[in-house]
Amino acid sequence: MSKLNSRDKFLDFSDYGRSPGKLFANSISHSRITPIHVTLLFGLSGLIAIYCIIQGLYWWASFFIILKSIIDAADGELARINQTPSYTGRYLDSIFDIILNFFIFTSIAFVTKTSIYYAYIAFFAVQLQGTLYNYYYVILRNLSEGGDTTSKIFEYKAPRALPGEKQSSVNTLFAIYYLVYGFFDKIIHVLDPEAFKVKSFPSWFMTLLSIYGLGFQLLIIAIMLPLNLIEYIVPFFILFSVFIIVLIGIRRIFLR
Repeated sequence: MSKLNSRDKFLDFSDYGRSPGKLFANSISHSRITPIHVTLLFGLSGLIAIYCIIQGLYWWASFFIILKSIIDAADGELARINQTPSYTGRYLDSIFDIILNFFIFTSIAFVTKTSIYYAYIAFFAVQLQGTLYNYYYVILRNLSEGGDTTSKIFEYKAPRALPGEKQSSVNTLFAIYYLVYGFFDKIIHVLDPEAFKVKSFPSWFMTLLSIYGLGFQLLIIAIMLPLNLIEYIVPFFILFSVFIIVLIGIRRIFLR
């Protein structure tokens, strides 16, 4: 199952890890490695990147950030190849993402001696940017015939477990997911409550929107680190949030 059918696909700047992720997923598809194992592996890669930031090893930090993005794409691809979608994997993936993002910005603040409060504002900004991307992308995926509907537009209660996973695990992970993401979801829904009524989003809009995808955000960090621009990462992502209003304005005015 693809996330989108061929008609709705678009150039996604945040999805550069998809092709190598597919290669990795195909290479392990007949092994005992599960998508959950791959999710744990991308979490480990992210932790190594954070350690490298703290140690000032910025080239290595960039390497592991990019590797994390590739492995992050591989867990979902492995689930689709083996036809084993799960809410457990979907929520665990998202929980790992937000935890890693938090510690990436915390480590940047530590190294640059930036106020931790500014780092938290940047973290909040990054999460809000990513939530906007996910909001519109999930709407498109649910509209796309034959697309992946594991992610829902509005998630207020735990879904029924899919075959092969425990309902208790789904319930627990959903509760954590809702705790850490629910506030960001509500903000975006308030800013654009009518978006789900759109029949589709054109590819040019989704491509523009993809600058807010997590993969592209991490790519920006991975580029700035070895260029010794680490002290500008926090202010950059705070200012980068201005496009939230721009993108929502485009959607509300031109895409009804």
